[in-house]
Amino acid sequence: MRVLVLGTGPFAVPALEVLVASRHEVACAISRPPRGRRAPPAPVAVRAAELGVATWLPETVNCDPSRDKLAAYQADLLVVCDYGEILKSDTLATTRLGGINLHGSLLPKYRGAAPVQWAILQGEVETGNTVIQMTPGLDAGPCLAVQRIAIQADETAGELEARMAQRGAELVLEVTDQLEQGTAQPFPQDPGQATRAPRLTKQQGKIDWSQTAQQIKNQVRALQPWPRADTAWHRPQGEPLRLIVHQASLSTFATHDSAAPGTVLATEGQLIVATGDGCLALEQVQPAGKRVLAVRDFLRGYPVQVGHLLR
Repeated sequence: MRVLVLGTGPFAVPALEVLVASRHEVACAISRPPRGRRAPPAPVAVRAAELGVATWLPETVNCDPSRDKLAAYQADLLVVCDYGEILKSDTLATTRLGGINLHGSLLPKYRGAAPVQWAILQGEVETGNTVIQMTPGLDAGPCLAVQRIAIQADETAGELEARMAQRGAELVLEVTDQLEQGTAQPFPQDPGQATRAPRLTKQQGKIDWSQTAQQIKNQVRALQPWPRADTAWHRPQGEPLRLIVHQASLSTFATHDSAAPGTVLATEGQLIVATGDGCLALEQVQPAGKRVLAVRDFLRGYPVQVGHLLR
């Protein structure tokens, strides 16, 4: 089949690569244009150029001039992944079979821009990829294929997303083959089970130490590589120092219930902090404006003491 790939971010790159290597023809790779002077180019556009595939970066595909250009490709299918714009019905109608979308969750759970991050934030131990037949609604179309993927206990969102992208590319090709052969069997989503996964904000990085140790560990994992979890060390002298927490683990350190959440409990080669339930060991931290440090190296240069507060 002749397909158009609509993708911008890195999650879509493996799907592009798999389709280019298949018997199907990728007529063009369409990406969102960079925002701001310092914004990097779209990973999909960069990879497409390397593969010799034509690229196009329209401001929107939901306007008449863009629809005319889409229709001129005379493509059979739009393959959409990590694109960044909801396609309207007239846009989907520019190809013979409409569009399919690779989404990084077990739909209808975690509809939205950040499904991988929200799955980790919510403490899920399993997620997956879903390929849907696109409709104008947000990730609401009928499912064409589902792929279940276990979440590893210490996996960050960036690590999980990269692994899911590779697996999801296989699913995209499988569904594209089925649509070509007329064997695809769509099934509806249950809207009553739908949950949302909106785009993350920097404000969500602030650690609330009254949460459980497990919840904070999940936050640290989910917010890597962006926006990252952070806290502030309130030292006796000087302004509070912002610390970005890159890695943390659950600790069996024994503490009394009287220790307030955010209290430093141990600093001898480790940095143990009380939470609302249990203790958390900080393993990699980054002082504001400095490089990432293993906690042993951090403690050599920064005199954190038992009883100090993080908040």
